[in-house]
Amino acid sequence: MGKDVIIALDFDSKAKTLAFLDQFTEEKPFVKIGMELYYAEGPAIVREIKARGHKIFLDLKLHDIPNTVKKAMAVLSGLDVDMTNLHAAGTKAMMEAALEGLTRPDGTRPLLIAVTQLTSTSQERMESDLLIEKPLDQVVMHYAKCAAESGLAGVVCSPLEAGKVHEVCGKDFVTVTPGVRFADGDAGDQVRITTPAKAKELGSDYIVVGRPITQAADPVAAYRRCVSEFVG
Repeated sequence: MGKDVIIALDFDSKAKTLAFLDQFTEEKPFVKIGMELYYAEGPAIVREIKARGHKIFLDLKLHDIPNTVKKAMAVLSGLDVDMTNLHAAGTKAMMEAALEGLTRPDGTRPLLIAVTQLTSTSQERMESDLLIEKPLDQVVMHYAKCAAESGLAGVVCSPLEAGKVHEVCGKDFVTVTPGVRFADGDAGDQVRITTPAKAKELGSDYIVVGRPITQAADPVAAYRRCVSEFVG
């Protein structure tokens, strides 16, 4: 599997999104459409960006009862995205139902990955807010293992956990890692973060990069720097 940089399109309108993408005249970056853009513009924006030739990670983090998630995934499978996700905390039954819903009649489906713990979560917050008192690393690995046992393709995790996830779930189990910043950049609200070069070293398969590219003075140059550091 080739490594790739995924740009998080954290914009609140079609106009801002397309103006950003129009700057890329030579590349067609892999992009992530999250809740903000999807809720602002709906499925039409997914179709439009796909028609422009981009691979898409639809990041909606589904988490509901198994039947609801199954039906929602069946709808999303029609959008021709390349990757989508859910919360591993929704249990194996939910993950298995999601996979069933996402699989098209011809047997194909986007990569389905599970969120373990968000990169903004710390040990302290997990214990105080979620009443999970196991070590964060152990929780992430357990969630990853449950996702693998449910038939999912991989997980969203911190780059710091990517290598361990591969040890636990196998080298072909995909690790998609947000929380990536340039060494000379701002951490923002992320807690468990690292650089593109370090993420590569740690075994991330995909890095998701938002503000360091989208808010850069020259987004194309920032994207190319990311690709150079992560893919080589």
